[in-house]
Amino acid sequence: MSHFKTTEGVNGTSFIFDERAKALAHYPHMRKAGGFLYVSGISSRRPDNTYEGVSQNPDGTVTLDIKKQTAAVFSNIEAILHAAGANLSHVVDVTVFLVDMKDYGGMNEVYNSLFNAETGPTRTTVAVHQLPNPNLLIEVKAVAVAP
Repeated sequence: MSHFKTTEGVNGTSFIFDERAKALAHYPHMRKAGGFLYVSGISSRRPDNTYEGVSQNPDGTVTLDIKKQTAAVFSNIEAILHAAGANLSHVVDVTVFLVDMKDYGGMNEVYNSLFNAETGPTRTTVAVHQLPNPNLLIEVKAVAVAP
């Protein structure tokens, strides 16, 4: 059971989770407004500030796995949506931020296992210069219909 705090404001209801990775600035994990759920940019970061899809090698280097990071991102999004009674089937739009378009194929493989064109969300995918941690390959923000 997820523990979260909601706060009502003129811009809707914010959802801030105790058991998810904390925001790096002053913003909620999700906001409910106007019949929609707006999920902030989500990564594969765990509550303990480690990352799914990041493996430390004996020589000190890291191995980054776009498929594991993508799966963790959407798992994190679904857990957040669940607090409002929603799941991935309620998502109407996603924006995917990739650090390198060479990861597009691996991201798509996981994405396509979760959604289909007929009932899945619209999507925009953009390449960005960097994300808040050098081990992140992907971040996703989502908009869902509130059930």
